[in-house]
Order: sequence, then C-alpha cells, then structure tokens
Amino acid sequence: MKHQLKKEGKFTYIEAGEGTPIVVLHGLMGGLSNFDAVTDYFSEKGYKIVIPELPLYSMPLIKTGVKTFAKYLNDFIRLKKFEKVILLGNSLGGHIGLYHTKLYPDVMQALVITGSSGLYESAMGESYPKRGDYEYIKKKAEDVFYDPAVATKEIVDEVYETVNDRNKLIKTLAIAKSAIRHNMAQDLPHMKTPTCIIWGRNDNVTPPEVAEDFNKLLPDSDLYWIDKCGHAAMMERPEEFNGILAEWLKKRNF
Repeated sequence: MKHQLKKEGKFTYIEAGEGTPIVVLHGLMGGLSNFDAVTDYFSEKGYKIVIPELPLYSMPLIKTGVKTFAKYLNDFIRLKKFEKVILLGNSLGGHIGLYHTKLYPDVMQALVITGSSGLYESAMGESYPKRGDYEYIKKKAEDVFYDPAVATKEIVDEVYETVNDRNKLIKTLAIAKSAIRHNMAQDLPHMKTPTCIIWGRNDNVTPPEVAEDFNKLLPDSDLYWIDKCGHAAMMERPEEFNGILAEWLKKRNF
C-alpha cells in the first residue's frame, strides 16, 4: 500500500494533504488503494484526502448494512472534527455516501458518486454460486471494467479470497440485501446537497440509465460521462476522473 494506515480509536484510515476534507468511501470489493490516483492528485491541490476502512466484515451480522455504515462514517467525521465534508463514493461507497447525506445533511458540503448503488442492485444480489471456481471469479472481476486487464491478479485474488471466506460471504450477502432494502428513489428528491455524478458509459454493474435516474431525481446534480469505462472510473480512467472532479469543484467553489 502506497499510503500509511493510521489508527485512532475504532477507526483505521489513510490521510494525505491539507485543506478541505474529501472523505472517500470504498465499495464492497474495493480496497483503499483503488483511490491512489485520487489521493495523489487532490492531496496536492489543497484538499485533505481521508479514506476510512469501512467495517464491512467486522460488524455483528444484524448490524451489517448501509445505515450502520453511514452512522459509522458520521462517527468518524465527528472524531476528525470536520465541520463540512465532501464525500466521494464508488459502488456501495456511493450508496453509503447518499445515505449519510440523507441522515446528516448539515455536515455535507458536496457529494460525488461514481458507479453508485442505491437505485439499482443487479450486481449486489448475486450469491456467487460458483465461488470455488477461480476462473468464474476472474471473469466476474473483469466484467467490472471496460478493459479486463485492469482486473489484475491481485484484485482477482482479493475477490476470490473474500467470496471463499464463509464469514465474509455471509456479510457480503447481508450488505447486498441491505442495499436493496435501502433504495434511495424516494429520498433523492429531498436531498439538496450539490452532487457530482461521474459515470463510465460502459458500466455493466450499474448501467448508464442508473446515472441518468440519479441525475433526474437529485435536485442539484451534474452528470459527467467517461467513455470506454466501466464501474470504477477512478481506477480505470484516473486522469479523466480527476480532471472532471477538479473542474466541478472549481465551478462550485469548493
């Protein structure tokens, strides 16, 4: 890992740079290193990048879900004494960011979502029936990206290890069910936080129409597309992703 992990109370996180805090939320199968390009770029541009490790597999099963993670995130923001934050979330991280925005609008300066769950959950409800089959898992991991080469052996190994760990698999399925249960369609029209939506045009997990629905339902959002890009734009097209986000933050004076 490129950046040192810090520990404070129950929280483990990466921190880089000084300035307006951008709190980054990883997805279900996403490591903190997925955001290396975001961390390197924005920590040099007057932002403090903070990436907490979400307790996806360490919460009691009954508490494993979107709402608990949003509360955990708010505890972290309070611990860090951030008055206002920009949240940036990919996939499940985007969903947690949305739910946090619903629960705690006062601490929200802005929200950035990419390949976010919250409206459409095809990918999350799968039970990985062939979880012992490495090639199957490899194909599933490659499908996340437009360019399958982005799914390195390290990424595939991590997913394979997760779905073959019984505790992690049970938690993964609990999170998937929670994501379906916490559909945000009714909430979004009431959420006035400025939101930047950055989406891969070739996202197979949360297809382009999901981004269009987010944009229609959120009162103050801007939607940007990245071509030849799948579900994790900040990994697959880091320069374009960072460029779009930097422009948006400048336009909105954040």
